[in-house]
Amino acid sequence: MVYKQLVRRTLFSLGDGDPEIAHERTMAALTRLARVRPAVSALRKVFGSTVERTVFGVRFPGPVGLAAGMDKDGRALRAWQALGFGFVEVGTVTRHPQPGNPRPRLFRLPESEAIVNRMGFNNAGADALADRLRALGPIGVPLGISIGKSKITPVEDAVEDYRHSLRALHPFGDYFAINVSSPNTPGLRGLQDRVALDALVGELRRESIALADGGAPRPLLVKIAPDLTEDAIAEVLQVCADHQVAGLIATNTTLSRAGLAPGDAGAGAQAGGLSGRPLAERAREVVGFVSKQTGGTLPVIGVGGIFTADDALRMLDAGASLVQVYTGFIYEGPPLVRRINRAVAAR
Repeated sequence: MVYKQLVRRTLFSLGDGDPEIAHERTMAALTRLARVRPAVSALRKVFGSTVERTVFGVRFPGPVGLAAGMDKDGRALRAWQALGFGFVEVGTVTRHPQPGNPRPRLFRLPESEAIVNRMGFNNAGADALADRLRALGPIGVPLGISIGKSKITPVEDAVEDYRHSLRALHPFGDYFAINVSSPNTPGLRGLQDRVALDALVGELRRESIALADGGAPRPLLVKIAPDLTEDAIAEVLQVCADHQVAGLIATNTTLSRAGLAPGDAGAGAQAGGLSGRPLAERAREVVGFVSKQTGGTLPVIGVGGIFTADDALRMLDAGASLVQVYTGFIYEGPPLVRRINRAVAAR
């Protein structure tokens, strides 16, 4: 209640209600928190999990992760564990630094508890992130790195774009998410098509094996859109099987506007991907379909519309091995992570 009545109300009023200003202020505060090790340690005891699990060969101290998009450039990495997260995914990062799409590009839909964004992979680039991670050292929880295609890179050259980011960041990621499902980079979702995805994933798998130099290659995961048909998802799963992909992230934001409250029609009409409560059912459906199709053999990170501990438990019951939050965290705050951690521990 304190978060919703005081903290969220304050954040939502910043910059005349501009969500990006609230995000920047939050990131600045968390960056400062990350430098105070005793505070991080104390908070982690309050919000953290006591339930460890190993998924695709990586030990996770808790089942709840921070989804990509919140801390794109890894500015506050040590702070997230203080808020109870068992892992953090940075990015999506691209080979080339890019400012993203023009502002405004982030919109709240409060009656629907949703967000529309068309950020456009704004980030400082893979090499800059590598420099930051090299200087920072281990962050205390597993680190996922989401990689995507630069806007200036033609789709036909996408493989080399992803490969550059994988090479630059390979020493620092515990797993890598291949983002081919954001709706905000022209041509990107076409990389989910079987032929294009086969070429991309095959090359990245070969690169990962080469970079491992005889050791265990870093796990590669594919992040898919909720808008794919079951036939299209089945094709993605076949590519994953062909190239020994370690897991799937389901799902990214949606182009659908189903389920929005009437009062959010204006913001809902904005171009971009929708996240939040309206995505919850579809995200669970995709996770359930993947689990059924693979017999539960392909680990899935479930993300989309998780606002309560029950939402997270239902996602896990659908077949997810881990969950991630983003929009739910914005609306519910750190107490959401603590509630999920406690609910999982109580099972």
